[in-house]
Amino acid sequence: MSNLISILDVGDDMDLLLGSAEQLKSERHISNPPLRDKSLAMIFEKSSTRTRVSFEVGMTDLGGHALYLGAKDMQLGRGETVSDTAKVLSRYVDGIMYRAFSHDMMLELADNSTVPVINGLDDLEHPCQVLADLLTIKEHKGHIAGLKVVYVGDGNNVCNSLMLACLMAGANFIVACPPSRLPDPGLTKMAEGMARSKGLTFEITHDAQTAVIDADVIYTDAWVSMGDDIEEDEKWALFGDYQVNSDMVSKAKPDHLFMHCLPAHRGDEVTSEVIDGTNSVVFDQAENRLHAQKAVMLWLMG
Repeated sequence: MSNLISILDVGDDMDLLLGSAEQLKSERHISNPPLRDKSLAMIFEKSSTRTRVSFEVGMTDLGGHALYLGAKDMQLGRGETVSDTAKVLSRYVDGIMYRAFSHDMMLELADNSTVPVINGLDDLEHPCQVLADLLTIKEHKGHIAGLKVVYVGDGNNVCNSLMLACLMAGANFIVACPPSRLPDPGLTKMAEGMARSKGLTFEITHDAQTAVIDADVIYTDAWVSMGDDIEEDEKWALFGDYQVNSDMVSKAKPDHLFMHCLPAHRGDEVTSEVIDGTNSVVFDQAENRLHAQKAVMLWLMG
């Protein structure tokens, strides 16, 4: 049995998953759905639009059934341990998707589950999102290897998974972030080793304007993660130089892609001019969550 807790769990199956997602996208409705009579439990500690809808619709497309379990719907929020929850759910369902506050709780759930566990987001990684991101890049650029991908803003869970995924797929990767908001140190070391072994560029800088020069892809995310609290003045003092605006993207290649995992805070990390511009592929990314996650469910549960 395999899980998708980290994007690293994909291993050598990256091309397989992306190819499967492309095929599933081209054949939206399958005459003989491969996950017929299978059930996916979806545990949500954090609210969601894209994750919930894409997994629920994805399971329906594949012939299965998805069960939404919010924090107020479960005994997990009333004192039952994560390990007990995993053991009970494993008796009922064929897979568990968990959208969690804590990576440690994600690991505890996976350690105690006897069915595959999919990380729908935690405070360390967001592997489902970045699989959709790679699918989007491949669709628009025709390839991923050799591209220059620049992430601008908070070195958060999306940044952590994206830097690993891009390097796994052969892209060069630059993080432009404030000194106090770096990506995870352990995953950064893995990324550095991966870049060395593949002969790729991997860099962390605090100069976003220089980082985006000749970029093939510019990617950003919300400056403040869900559940975090920061004063408006403090937020702008920290991230003001990292807003993706028309001046910044003018330094990238003319055919660059602008990407954002959504929801976007227009006027903060990105201007409306950029997110609504001709280089923006943010809604293709959002759609591709459905197709990439169907590929993941088939990979783990099929």
